[in-house]
Amino acid sequence: MYSAQITRAKPACIVLLVDQSGSMSDPFSGDAATKKSDFVAEVVNHTLHDLVIRCTKTEEVRNYYYISMIGYGRSVGPVFGGPLAARQIVPIAEVADYPLQVKSRYKRVSDGAGGWVEIPVRFPVWLHPVSEGKTPMCEALSLVKNNLESWLAEHPGGFPPTILHLTDGESSDGDPDYIGRQIMSLKTDDGNALLFNCHISSQRRQKIEYPADDRSLPDVFARTLFQISSHLPQNFLAAAAQLGVQTSSGSRGFVFNGDPSSIVQFYEIGTSLTGMTPYRWMDDRTETA
Repeated sequence: MYSAQITRAKPACIVLLVDQSGSMSDPFSGDAATKKSDFVAEVVNHTLHDLVIRCTKTEEVRNYYYISMIGYGRSVGPVFGGPLAARQIVPIAEVADYPLQVKSRYKRVSDGAGGWVEIPVRFPVWLHPVSEGKTPMCEALSLVKNNLESWLAEHPGGFPPTILHLTDGESSDGDPDYIGRQIMSLKTDDGNALLFNCHISSQRRQKIEYPADDRSLPDVFARTLFQISSHLPQNFLAAAAQLGVQTSSGSRGFVFNGDPSSIVQFYEIGTSLTGMTPYRWMDDRTETA
């Protein structure tokens, strides 16, 4: 299970489900200068860029992945823009062709003599920060389920879909348990769909990463997200170990009260489908917009 090779004939579907409610304009705990929505958008953009790089062979972007990027807040729906607007699932080659913007930034690299130099690099942007409205999580998960049912009707084989859901609050339109379990019951011949959840907070509370049970979780909402989070397959556990993240054989793809480093690791682990080490970008910094 969860061992199917990802190829153009049998591509993998990755869903990036992002909370864009009004509270995402709040700062992270301990970092008043950084809004949650700003940081999440940056990590999502780097995640997409990393996936494009992984799929680039001899200057051709090959469709090993199909991407769905869904936001929910004032509205619920796909958040790609430009020629990709309103598209529910997009092949990675088209994602590469149609960013909203290309920014410039500097990357720190070793100068070979014990110091550092900064070299200019350019990177694409597909998601701009948004933070407005309530938290219609159930509606968003229902849209994900419908999209994946259509995807699986055409792609019954291969690696199962992976959903990376990030939120900073409780659902405003009901209990997401039922629809979450429906998503987790979807499957290919290689296993059930993988639903991972990352909760972030403005409060100074202890973070809990990839627990194997819910005994340490503080409330009903946290336990609900835990119950609709998939167990980490072995290859994801290996990816977590490479990043220095402690997990166990029973760990679920769930983070509670995550901080910025937790978000970066959540996306790196969640997109490690091929066993490749994701591109590390935390030492880069934005220079111009």
